[in-house]
Amino acid sequence: MDEIDRTLLSALRRDGRASLSDLAATLGVTRATVRARIEKLELRGVIRGYTVQTAQDLVDAPVRGLMMLAISGPGAERVMHRLTGHAAVKQVHSTNGKWDLIAEIGTETLEEFDRTLFDIRRIDGVETSETSLLLNSRKGGRRT
Repeated sequence: MDEIDRTLLSALRRDGRASLSDLAATLGVTRATVRARIEKLELRGVIRGYTVQTAQDLVDAPVRGLMMLAISGPGAERVMHRLTGHAAVKQVHSTNGKWDLIAEIGTETLEEFDRTLFDIRRIDGVETSETSLLLNSRKGGRRT
């Protein structure tokens, strides 16, 4: 991956709907070059997909947070499976270091968020946790 690819990825993170013409102008290359590079990045798995986040996503779950979890013993896969089945858990990430898993949680109210935390802490294998509420999120220079 060269500097053009890195700049292209950065531009797509800022605006995934940018036209090939706009991307070409930003990069100083032709539209054909931009199209070819995007196709290669997709084929290599660097670009894995495109998503849309709507205003309704935040309305439906305005209380959002990250719950870091330490799992006792070899039960991380089982705990991850339980977490992905919980309606308030939007994503689960495995990680290294102090925490084994990180759960992204979104609920309508703080009370529901608190109940979710309580439910997760009761899962067999969850040893300890630490949770941070997300106050503001930015991606590609835009507020979400």
